[in-house]
Parts: sequence; C-alpha cells; structure tokens
Amino acid sequence: MRKKLIIYSLTLSASFFTVVSRAQNSGSKNEKSSGEKVVFFDDFSGNSLDRSKWNVIVTGFHVNNEQQAYVDSLATIYFVKGAEAAGAKNGALVIEPKYTPGFKTFDGQKFDFISGRINTRNKVEFTYGTAAARMKLPAGSGFWPAFWLLGGGNWPETGEIDIMENVGEADWAGAALHGPGYFGETPLVNKVFFKPGKDVTQWHVYSVDWTKDALLFKVDGELFYRVTRPMVENYGKWAFDNPKYIIVNLALGGAYPYKTNGIKTPYNGIPESTLELIKSGKAKVLVDWVKVTQAD
Repeated sequence: MRKKLIIYSLTLSASFFTVVSRAQNSGSKNEKSSGEKVVFFDDFSGNSLDRSKWNVIVTGFHVNNEQQAYVDSLATIYFVKGAEAAGAKNGALVIEPKYTPGFKTFDGQKFDFISGRINTRNKVEFTYGTAAARMKLPAGSGFWPAFWLLGGGNWPETGEIDIMENVGEADWAGAALHGPGYFGETPLVNKVFFKPGKDVTQWHVYSVDWTKDALLFKVDGELFYRVTRPMVENYGKWAFDNPKYIIVNLALGGAYPYKTNGIKTPYNGIPESTLELIKSGKAKVLVDWVKVTQAD
C-alpha cells in the first residue's frame, strides 16, 4: 500500500549485465550446488555497512505522510553482535528510529523522528530470481518496516515488489505489487497470518520467487500469495520484466498505518504507546542477511 511520489529522477548508471556481473563476483563464494547461483549476499558480519553494496538514503522527499526523516547516521543504522543479535549467525544490521523533535532536513523540512533506509540502486540490480531476507520486526502500532524491490525508472511504470511490509501488528505480514494502473491502493495485495506462538518479533525469512510470468511470496519457505501475469494485466501493464534494486527501511506512521489503526495523535498513524517504545529504544528492525539467487 505504499504510494510513491518520488520527485527525483531514478536513472541507471550501469547496464544490467554490468551490475549483475559485479554482484556475481561478490557472491561467487556462496554459489549453491543445486543449480542456483548467488548474485547478491550480505550477512552484515563486518563492522559497518558495505557501501559498495548499499546506499544510505537521506530525506529530500516526503511520501505517504510518513513521520520520519531518513538520515545517514550510526544512531539509526548500525551493527550488533553477540546477545544483541541472538539468533543471527554473524551479527545483524539494525535500523532503529529515534525521537528527535524539530529535526530539520537539508531542504528545510521538519520531522520529530529520524530513521534508516538503505538500497542497492546502481550497485546491485537484477531481473528474476529469488530475493530473501531474514528479519525480526518490532511490534507496535504505526511501525512500517519493509523489504522491497523497486524499478530504476519512473514510479509506478517500472514496478514495485513489496516482499514484506508490516504496520506494527505482530500477527501478520503483507506483500503487494504496484505498477501502472495498480498503485497506491493496489488490488494486488495479501497478508499472511502467523500460527499461534509465532509473530513478527521472531526471526523469519521473507522472500519472493520472481519469474517472467509470476511472483510467489513466501514466509519461511511457505507460499502465501501467488500473482501471475494475467492477474496483473487485468489492471495494467506487467511491470516486472526490468531490473530492480533492493530496499530495506523502517518508516513511521503515515498513510498505511493510519488506514489500519486510525490514530491521529500524537502523530498521524502513531499512538502514544509506540512513541514510548521509540523513546525507550524498543523499536528496532534486525536483519540477519539479505540474499538474491538465480538459476545457474
């Protein structure tokens, strides 16, 4: 449900083949023997974000009435190991929002929260394959974490694949597609509800199997939503035959959370209870790894 009103131009500075070649070289040591090759992999085992793979977004645009500014800061994007990353093999990436009343962006916008958003645009882009991430999400109405793929041209013409998004309700995660004729309040959306004893605050692998005619969304390897080319073409052009890059972010409040919880104060889509979670440092997204595989 994420309507993008991005006002800057998204262009590709390298050809698809060059980008994939770079990704293959970085992930060759992870190749499988099952007929698949790893074209991108990051398990966040270093001491800081690998800038050869990831860009850190700094807010210069405002979408969805979201309540955060994105910043490039160790306050919001950092690594943890040991007990803080319990359940992650080699440590984890953390995206954590902070309450910062009156924070001003470089273009003069003011926000009371800062958060993190990273992407692989112009560094790792791919067409078809399986994109997966192992993640733990925070529970709290108004959190809006997402793991998604975006085309490199104008939105929504070049398509968007929301592999996982959640608005702070612990018992479900969602997936959606956006493209020409089916964006914003897209009809191509579904939820998976977790079994008793499971929720988004535990580690789960969120993935999509993307082919030229279908997208299969899964949690922990179990299919919960299949979208085919004919389903999409009921609404508009198939926008999933072009290179896409990876995004991981944590938004706060705004259109999708508000439509779910109806909260107007203290912030649009964010209740007082979630504000207190942010203030107390209990609003963290953890990412164990992100991986893209393709048929060899």
